[in-house]
Amino acid sequence: MTYTEASMDALRQAGDELADATVATLFERGEVGKFNTLMRYVSTVGAPLPDGLPDVAREYLQATSAPPDWVDWGEMEKARLFFIDNNVHISTALSFASMPACYVVPQVAKLLSATHGLKYPSKRMAETGQFTVYLMQPGAFEAGSRFIPAAQKVRLLHASIRHHLRREDRWDTDALGTPICQEDMIGGQMFFSLLVLDSLHRLGIHMSTEGAEAYYYAWRVVGAMLGVDQDAVPTTLDDARRFLDLYMVRHMGPSEEGAHLTRQLIDLYEEVVPGTFFDPIVSALIRHLVGDTCADWLQVSRTPWDTVVKAVPHLLGVLETIEDRSPLGAWALDRLGHLTTILELSSLTRGRVMHYAIPEQLKKDYGIAGAVPRTHRWTPPAATVSE
Repeated sequence: MTYTEASMDALRQAGDELADATVATLFERGEVGKFNTLMRYVSTVGAPLPDGLPDVAREYLQATSAPPDWVDWGEMEKARLFFIDNNVHISTALSFASMPACYVVPQVAKLLSATHGLKYPSKRMAETGQFTVYLMQPGAFEAGSRFIPAAQKVRLLHASIRHHLRREDRWDTDALGTPICQEDMIGGQMFFSLLVLDSLHRLGIHMSTEGAEAYYYAWRVVGAMLGVDQDAVPTTLDDARRFLDLYMVRHMGPSEEGAHLTRQLIDLYEEVVPGTFFDPIVSALIRHLVGDTCADWLQVSRTPWDTVVKAVPHLLGVLETIEDRSPLGAWALDRLGHLTTILELSSLTRGRVMHYAIPEQLKKDYGIAGAVPRTHRWTPPAATVSE
């Protein structure tokens, strides 16, 4: 698959037709509040839709109630096993690479600020963490799981952001294209899939090609359920690399919102780390995984731990050896990964279940003071996120 400036520009103009039409109708008919109230009771696959649900919402929920029909469940099982085998490593990559990488794209940082506001970072991050945990649970697509309803609601949340920003003329569509456009959604899909695989490699984790491809495939399925046009999404890891390189060259750069969001992310992670002695390891790990250039743009502090963190691959190599040689060790490390993920999530959510709702308005203090200016285009010596 070939990606060009022209093809990427076309993706910048496209949103999510189904979700956008659903949200527009809910606002037009004044039914957003009713939808949010009733949908709090729909959180698992197979749960009956409540009486009184707006017709347009019912039609949307029925149309999006299952994964796409092209899903290869054999590949999905490989992806599940890959996650189980690399649970703690993937959680580390998602937390310390994927999240910060989103903030290196100025217009994405602005949109993330718009979603919940700079004053409430824990809610935004808790919702993201909860969504990922739902996805990685066994039986994520089966009756009783929470992933599909979460995906349906997140898709409408994205559409509502587009609705508000365009309706209130608070987004420069001529310069920036559609807010939460297909290009940015595909870019996000790359951050949570290809960039995770890159980070595992940077951490010294040994992966089979089959496992890496299955993990990437699983995120293609997730993207489809979030309204990402899979006809435009790379189907192979090589094509994904070409897309991500071009995307980052087109958009990566420093921004006030990106630096602010990163500072909040670091502060939250430091709260999870016991005591204060190990706090600098948070910044050091982010810098190690995203590279010095991106870390500098995000104003991630340099610390004496920057050198110490480079020893992480050696430590993980020891753990992998234990896992390979001892069934009991493998079980213990798998449990550690699961507990680490749950601990991190519970720290962010404060033990609450996060509800994904359509915001009825975007408040003035949500960080959208006006139209977002087009940032400069940076030309790197090598078109990659990490150095």
